[in-house]
Amino acid sequence: MPFPDEVKPVAVVPYRAEWPGEFQRLAVRLRVALGGVVLGIDHVGSTSVPGLAAKDCVDVQVRVETVDPATGIPPLAAIGFRCRPEPWNRSEVSSGQRRPKLVFAPPPGERACNVHLREHGGPGARYALLFRDYLRADSQARDAWGEFKRRLAASVPDLPAYGQIKAPATDVLMGAAERWAAATGWTAP
Repeated sequence: MPFPDEVKPVAVVPYRAEWPGEFQRLAVRLRVALGGVVLGIDHVGSTSVPGLAAKDCVDVQVRVETVDPATGIPPLAAIGFRCRPEPWNRSEVSSGQRRPKLVFAPPPGERACNVHLREHGGPGARYALLFRDYLRADSQARDAWGEFKRRLAASVPDLPAYGQIKAPATDVLMGAAERWAAATGWTAP
């Protein structure tokens, strides 16, 4: 069965005030399911930035000591979450090093979300938090990023192509975020 976001066109919508509450409800479910392995749960991605246009898909980062399929997949599968099979959802490159991660899709028919299991204190977790905090702090960057995504979705409605085009633009955005972090003394919470 295909994942829901693979069969729908990309739609970027204006910020919705209900996204934080939806994240909170999802975070409670995940904390209960994963128990003691959870070191932190963060609302990340575009839906975590007030005022930012986004795909209506809540991104959740679950920080754990070690990303291990044996301890991450069974408890989430027990509540209906499906581990994404694509190779890019199994690891990510940060600071030149490949790090493990796992990404889960929600049970069929539930609210669109991506649940990312990442190493607590690892570069992937830091990256997600920096993206969020930079765009929360810089309204000009936030608005420009939202407009870029709206225009991209209007011209490239296919999710894989949208992602491939957005990736290098995200690298540029994150270069600015790193400069902001250095200038302000930002560190990951």
